[in-house]
Amino acid sequence: MTYATYTQQTIPSSSVDEQALAQTELNHLLETQAQAVAPTQDPLTSSDRRIIGEIIEVEPASVRTIWIEGGITVWVQLVDGGRLPFDRNWFATRVAEVKATLPETPRERNARLSDELEKACTAFGLYHGEINWLSFSTKLYQDGHNVCFVGCNQEGWYASAIRSVET
Repeated sequence: MTYATYTQQTIPSSSVDEQALAQTELNHLLETQAQAVAPTQDPLTSSDRRIIGEIIEVEPASVRTIWIEGGITVWVQLVDGGRLPFDRNWFATRVAEVKATLPETPRERNARLSDELEKACTAFGLYHGEINWLSFSTKLYQDGHNVCFVGCNQEGWYASAIRSVET
């Protein structure tokens, strides 16, 4: 009776390297195409990054993203590839504490005030795509000093200098 003996042939190391290289190229191509079709939007604002950076004591720019796993663990993904796990309740408490202590940036303050103005105008029927002779005023500051009061009403724009500031 005749028997067949099968032997496993070894794959040359060069073909393994070529296969790994081809797989890496394919993964990169798929990722590039996925971004072109449906680019991912960054869910974190600069304020979010400032808060997270304060909590875990890193530069805000080093925070890539966060996610919650299983409803109990908050993971923070760093730009350098590191990941840090935190208890969800502890993390939420720290976010509230830090958020209450961080000062607003000028851009955040302007955005907040703009939203408040739009809501107030809408509530009083004064906002329809643009503000029409809405009466409003604001204080202008230079180097932390109130230098001017500017406003607008039905009669037009007005301003009054509070004090002069030397530059």
